[in-house]
Amino acid sequence: MKTEKNILVAFILNITFSIFELIGGIFTNSISIMSDAVHDFGDALSIGISLILEKISKKKPDEKYTYGYARYSVLGALITTIVLTVGSLLVIVGGIDRIVNPKTINYDGMIIFAILGVIINFCAAYFTKDGDSINQKAVNLHMLEDVLGWIVVLIGSILMKFTDISLIDSIMSICIAVFILINAFKNLKEILDLFLEKIPKNLSVEEIKKHLLEINEIIDIHHIHIWSMDGVNNYSTMHIVTEDKNIKELKNKIREEMRKLGICHTTIEIESKNDNCDEKECEIIVEHKPHHHH
Repeated sequence: MKTEKNILVAFILNITFSIFELIGGIFTNSISIMSDAVHDFGDALSIGISLILEKISKKKPDEKYTYGYARYSVLGALITTIVLTVGSLLVIVGGIDRIVNPKTINYDGMIIFAILGVIINFCAAYFTKDGDSINQKAVNLHMLEDVLGWIVVLIGSILMKFTDISLIDSIMSICIAVFILINAFKNLKEILDLFLEKIPKNLSVEEIKKHLLEINEIIDIHHIHIWSMDGVNNYSTMHIVTEDKNIKELKNKIREEMRKLGICHTTIEIESKNDNCDEKECEIIVEHKPHHHH
């Protein structure tokens, strides 16, 4: 529940602030403040989406979603990332346009807005700092970026007040946008890894095999499959070859070991030495031949 409450606070802060910012950007004629408004609005939207999806993602597995709803929170992160990418690209276009057609900027107004921006976003970042879902992490990352973005705007607006070089505003807005883009792509990679069922970052099949083969009763292990639902909950399936009669105890040992390695859900298929599970056919099913078990 804590996660949801924090995200809600961040949502309210962000949506109010992005409206306030847009007015500020128009009032001071500053594109970097407007670009931050786009960015903040994108954040607010994504936080709203992630709030709904985070709620869904906590639901227990049922007949339709047998793995539960954890992937929904990843979907939240995906939508956010897309929104931010589009927002950033628009800002870059706006910034370039400003370099070509400069406008006069109200520097004092900018400084005041920037100070408020730093304070409000710092509070929002503070509220969202704990949480382990990829969603919450994404939200917190935005908050920190907002704080940084505003610090940049603050320094820039002070510089402009003293040098009167309005070009600084456009350059800042483009830098903020590029920064958002780089992070968005990093997030995108993580999200794609999850959707493509890639093995989670800190795990390796070799390692897991090595750990499990230390259990005396196990003769061989094959077909280890490992994936993650949402970057937090990891699953695995495997075939274990054993001559041990006490299967229940063996399975418990394996599950215990897997939990230590960070895998919360393990499905185990037990075979005996003469079961002859045809390696090649199981791993990559190329032709669908009927299996003949002798």
